[in-house]
Amino acid sequence: MLADVVNEMEPGFNPDRFLPYVMMHEFEAMLFSDCEAFAQAIDRPDLAVSFQQIRDRFDTPEDINDSPTTAPSKRIEALLPGYQKPLIGPAVATEIGLRVIRAECLHFAEWLARLEHAALQ
Repeated sequence: MLADVVNEMEPGFNPDRFLPYVMMHEFEAMLFSDCEAFAQAIDRPDLAVSFQQIRDRFDTPEDINDSPTTAPSKRIEALLPGYQKPLIGPAVATEIGLRVIRAECLHFAEWLARLEHAALQ
């Protein structure tokens, strides 16, 4: 990816400042970082156990994705009909908090650390 971007950029482009993040699967995977907070955020505490059962089958929330039919958003929609990705997802992530998401989603955390390091340069 970096080579492709460098080829398309003007001379003087600093590739050290290009820090892409490619999410392994879907944003919704991060919502499984704290299943209790997830359920509370959507005012459905009864779903906490179901969310946790999904989470427990994978090493990390970022790994939740077996196929297009069992992607994180599809799992959520099965438990929460009417799930609205652009509205509910960010609200849940806010409730869970960045500290918890970073602790559970190491690929994402590594990218954030690279951004933070670059900001100090």
